[in-house]
Amino acid sequence: MDKLREKPFYLSDEQIKWVEDVYEKMTIEEKIGQLFCPIVFSNDEEELKDLVHSKHIGGVLYREGKAVEIQNNHRVLQDAAKIPLLVASNLEYGGTGSAIEGTFFGRQMLVAATGDAEKAYQLGKVSCKEGSSVGVNWSFAPVVDIDYNFRNPITNVRTYGDNPEMVLEMGKAYMKAAKEEEVAVSIKHFPGDGVDERDQHLLTSINTMDCKEWDKTFGKVYQGLIDEGALTVMAGHIALPAYEEAYDGKSCEEVIPATLSKNILGKLLREKLGFNGLICTDATPMVGFCSAMERSKSVPLAIESGCDIFLFNRDLEEDYKYMMEGYQNGLLSEERLKEAVLRILATKAALKLPKKQAEGRLVPDAEVLSVLKNEEHDRWAKECADQGVTLVKDTANLLPLNSKKHKRVLVEMMGDFPSNERVYQQFEKLLNEEGFEVSKYIPEDLSQPLDKIFDTVEEFKSKYDLVIYIGNIETASNKTVSRLNWYTLFGLGNNMPWFVKEVPTLFISVGNPYHLFDAPMIKTYINGYCNSEYVIDAIMDKVMGRSEFKGTSPIDPFCEREDTKY
Repeated sequence: MDKLREKPFYLSDEQIKWVEDVYEKMTIEEKIGQLFCPIVFSNDEEELKDLVHSKHIGGVLYREGKAVEIQNNHRVLQDAAKIPLLVASNLEYGGTGSAIEGTFFGRQMLVAATGDAEKAYQLGKVSCKEGSSVGVNWSFAPVVDIDYNFRNPITNVRTYGDNPEMVLEMGKAYMKAAKEEEVAVSIKHFPGDGVDERDQHLLTSINTMDCKEWDKTFGKVYQGLIDEGALTVMAGHIALPAYEEAYDGKSCEEVIPATLSKNILGKLLREKLGFNGLICTDATPMVGFCSAMERSKSVPLAIESGCDIFLFNRDLEEDYKYMMEGYQNGLLSEERLKEAVLRILATKAALKLPKKQAEGRLVPDAEVLSVLKNEEHDRWAKECADQGVTLVKDTANLLPLNSKKHKRVLVEMMGDFPSNERVYQQFEKLLNEEGFEVSKYIPEDLSQPLDKIFDTVEEFKSKYDLVIYIGNIETASNKTVSRLNWYTLFGLGNNMPWFVKEVPTLFISVGNPYHLFDAPMIKTYINGYCNSEYVIDAIMDKVMGRSEFKGTSPIDPFCEREDTKY
């Protein structure tokens, strides 16, 4: 209990008494239930009440949805819960991480491109203020991975870039805002993603740094944020062989995700870095967790290895059974169960959830939803977009565009995401308003005779004065790569940029910032880092010459290659 008076909990005697009293009255079923934070999809009030009553869950997460529905669901759950719930959300890029009517402030890399920590503070403020309006008290952010490997398909624009100093500075600023809104952060994904080129959703990825290199980079970031008072850390399904070997004194022959490693969680995070707060797993349906060990063992051993709370489930009923059986057969010790539950209760006390429960304030009233996308948040997001959009190169001296000189524009959407149509429509609208005549690239019908469907060079030049590629390759889980894929046959189609010496060509990325690796021949290239309305508006102002480019790339957009620079 003395540890609960220390960083990051700083509990008072009264709060510690609440933790002690609640723990002493809990049944074993309730203690096991507190370990779980499932993802929930239902709006059925009776189902939600039953979930709390039968499984005694410690926390919950909803994917983003309509604000009124999300707020009501959280209220139903909190009203039904004997012990107040941790209510989580992926508040990485704004209030839209919880409520779809919220402010899409911008991806973390856009924020980093401004070079201004105040923008990271504003990201945290917008995300957590809008999140808390629907009842969220736990942000699965900031992402403090370091984007060292441009081939990594999952870190990317979710990060603050490849400079540990920048990552730490921005992470601290987000945390400051979250604390002001009484929202706990979960710094992630320990021990650090962005080195491997693979996605931990699909396998146990590996941080291959040696101990000294890790200490200077990821270690420095985590130490700084722990010292600053981060309340929770999310452990990734990421192996760190160098420290496994350092602690065991022998070569690490098995790939062990941090979520199942006593070395990484206990010796590195708890002892070396001095973290005293709550550790949660990353989502446990990920292959990086599932493939490491049979699930009947991995569920209880995640807690035994040092995690305090277990995120999401393949099946909650089954995982609850595995956890209980693991406790009964000794895989999960009484000592670790008690320690985990006490940390969960202490986190809730530190967030003043018992006091808010007593006062009926766990979920705000409906009128608080007026904070969503309010005037100040809207202004901040516009400023961030204006300051973050980055001109990577314009060796062709194409910019600014001129609607008389470049009248006929072929727009090519790159990517296959639900947001494609929204993004295209906004660009099309803005281009039309500028006086351009816009044609959308339609993939050629390859069922027709080839000599009938492909333009000759002269035919293509007679149709278009400008080609604009819109790279809408979003960072999304479960994708092995985040690259450009062309629609073409023998290079004859008009999707592949064969025409860059024939017609002026511009590439605008509103997602992955590394597309010059696949399209080095395009001489004018812009990174917007995210596809928000604010970014698209800012890009158009800049390509038309009404606003200067202010962003500075927080990563190497040239991918350590010379041919991409010219």
